[in-house]
Amino acid sequence: MDIARYPLALFILSFFGLALSAWLGARCRASHRTPERAAQEHFGLVIGATLTLLGLIIGFTFSMALTRYDLRKNYEEAEANAIGTEFVRADLLPAADAAKVRALLLRYVDQRILFYTVHDQQRLRQINDQTAKLQAELWSAVLPQALAQPTPVTALAVAGMNDVLNSQGYTQAAWWNRIPPAAWGLMATLAVCANALVGFAVGKSGALWILPLVVSIAFFLMADIDAPRRGVIRVVPQNLLSLSESLRAQSSSPAR
Repeated sequence: MDIARYPLALFILSFFGLALSAWLGARCRASHRTPERAAQEHFGLVIGATLTLLGLIIGFTFSMALTRYDLRKNYEEAEANAIGTEFVRADLLPAADAAKVRALLLRYVDQRILFYTVHDQQRLRQINDQTAKLQAELWSAVLPQALAQPTPVTALAVAGMNDVLNSQGYTQAAWWNRIPPAAWGLMATLAVCANALVGFAVGKSGALWILPLVVSIAFFLMADIDAPRRGVIRVVPQNLLSLSESLRAQSSSPAR
């Protein structure tokens, strides 16, 4: 199981794991004699270097998570723009084909909204199947006219439909693009070492639990941003929702 997909479980597991590392470090200190002053200075350098490296790795990984989150938001906006543009370009097709394309796009935008809001895996598979079916119908709706009359005007409608289909693929790829497991493993290893060293340095005091808590909160935040469906921080399909309302208003107007 990919624990990074469950931010709260990751927080609990990391806190107890890092707290155990710090406690073991404190126990190791209790079983050894107090080191000499020179050894203490060298040990302080090791702790400082380890904590610095841990901070750099956490900052770099947090930046990766934010970049992926921004990418998912940008593709949601791009997808809404592509669907809205094609809805307008449908007027370039014959009346019957235009009405069919607009009706299909209304159903399509509903499926894209569900992609962002549904979290059940079985339901998501059904949504993906329905999306693929609608994509085939949308392409079939513009293809005959493009073959019969390959004019620049028709090409605009075909290009717009191509953008609609491509935008869904870009969105899906962005949702699959998450922090690599190797990055999580590296952070976990450094965090265990850092907490063990801090535990050895501070001994059994109240400050022993501060670093495990802080690092666990950082892990939780990164996992939360990086988990598109299970985190608290999610991509809300605001552009698609607004587009759906706008398209339905246009479809119900007398001009249509």
